Amino acid sequence: MANQNPLVNLPTLLLLWYEENKRDLPWRRDREPYHVWISEIMLQQTRVEAVKGYYARFLTALPTIESLANVPEEELLKLWEGLGYYNRARNLKAAAQQIMEEHGGKFPEDYESIRALKGIGDYTAGAISSICFEMPRAAVDGNVLRIAARLLADETPIDLQKTKTDLAKLLEEIYPKGQCGAFTQSLMELGATVCTPRAWRCEACPTKEICKAYAQDTVQNFPVKLPKKEKRVEEKTVFLFSHDGKLAIEKRKAKGLLAGLWQFPNSEQALSPEAALQVADEMGVHPVNLMQEVHKTHIFTHIRWEMTGYKIECAEENEKFIWASEADFKETYALPTAFRMFLED
Repeated sequence: MANQNPLVNLPTLLLLWYEENKRDLPWRRDREPYHVWISEIMLQQTRVEAVKGYYARFLTALPTIESLANVPEEELLKLWEGLGYYNRARNLKAAAQQIMEEHGGKFPEDYESIRALKGIGDYTAGAISSICFEMPRAAVDGNVLRIAARLLADETPIDLQKTKTDLAKLLEEIYPKGQCGAFTQSLMELGATVCTPRAWRCEACPTKEICKAYAQDTVQNFPVKLPKKEKRVEEKTVFLFSHDGKLAIEKRKAKGLLAGLWQFPNSEQALSPEAALQVADEMGVHPVNLMQEVHKTHIFTHIRWEMTGYKIECAEENEKFIWASEADFKETYALPTAFRMFLED
């Protein structure tokens, strides 16, 4: 006799609980693939509360796949400003263009075609396929990996691709016909509100009767992860060149971190105030006065930037830069968070 799937009772336990406890989120109000797709991409690496406003603004500005496919990049990046990981936005546009060219503007309804869209991986393809089209396709992310590790008291590191692949297979064997979307979202909901990384609420969990970690009082031991690499620290000097109420900005290189985004001019080293003024003079901005010194830290996935910012009054606007007003920053130019934080001082 074949071994029974250890998660076989999970749908029964989760679906009723989900129906009674699910949050009212904007992207759950319909199953339009375009809406679900946008929300899933936005929710990567981003808190739900932060996404709500972005989601509403994005769909107001770009209500259709066609409008996304045709939006100018500057407008797209401005809509995305503050969400980070800007390649997500660029990939959305590229995928929208794929849909227009390869699928006649209609979002594809088979898993392979969805997975083939730019920027869509296994997780997002699984989420869209199950939520929008009732396919038994798992969406395995950190939340789902954590839930499964605790339910099974599984010490296999969740960072391994094999762990994700094996779990997806286990889940897809038990997806309930006609309730695939609800099951996917019930797992998301459980991981977001009950079986959380640090403040788990086992007494309120609908799965506690089948949870091995709960039975063993070892919930805190799961999930197991591979050791993290230390983040590389980079020191930078950021120049806030100011003239007549405007600040100088420029575009970053087309490749690498924050590729092609706007930035304040900067140097790849920590400079003293005196050295900063000298470099500013070499840049041709004719510094008149060092008005302010501020320090900021920004953390990327593998790098930490330690930044010293100097606000420097300039005699004139050097044509090598774009000089942006406060209104320009609000309406036109999208600055990544690492640089936008300097506007707060």
